[in-house]
Order: sequence, then C-alpha cells, then structure tokens
Amino acid sequence: MSQPMVPPTPPAGSGGAVSQNRTIMIVLSYLGILALIPLLVEKDDKEVQWHAKHGLVLFGIEFALFLVLGVLTMIPVVGCIISVICVVVGLGVLVLHVLCIMKAIHGERFLIPGISDLANRF
Repeated sequence: MSQPMVPPTPPAGSGGAVSQNRTIMIVLSYLGILALIPLLVEKDDKEVQWHAKHGLVLFGIEFALFLVLGVLTMIPVVGCIISVICVVVGLGVLVLHVLCIMKAIHGERFLIPGISDLANRF
C-alpha cells in the first residue's frame, strides 16, 4: 500500500504556516507573471512568499531587459548583433529559472546579487 504524499518541511527559521501546495506554488513563483498567484494566495507561508517576491522582481527585470533589447534590434546594423545577444540572454534566463526552481523545490534559496537585495525590500 502506498503512503500519501507529505509536503516537505520548511527550512529552519522560515516561520509561518506550511502550505499543502508549497511545491506547486514555488514553481509558479518563477514562471513570470504567474508569481502573482502564490504571492496573493499563500500569504501565511513565508517561504512561498519569499520565492514569489523574488520571482516577481526577476520577471520585472527580465521584462525591462528584453524591452530594451527589443528596441535595440530595430537599429539597422546593430540589430543583427543584438538579436544574437537576445537568444543567448534568453537561454541564460531559462537556465536561471530552472536553477531557481530546482533549488527552491529542495528547500534552498538561490540568491542572485542585486536582484535578491531588491526583492528583500518588499
């Protein structure tokens, strides 16, 4: 007979109630604008709140970066080089999101210099 799934325990000192949907909410935290869902739904789980705030700040910075890169691609000669840079940056962003999700699922926090400092202000 299989045993029911038990949600992982929060890291020491995280405080707050543990959500039954913690893993799903942590994954949503790093999927762009979907970070609003855990931020608004899981107000009692401090760990989910931390990841949601970091995911939302990360999304905002990525949005601004790709907006600037998108405008720069309209420049005739420079645009070709920038479009290649966009692909490289896009792959880097994908790797960063996967890394953040994997660490968060295992109960760890991935601190990104500058971005984590900004997210901790909220």
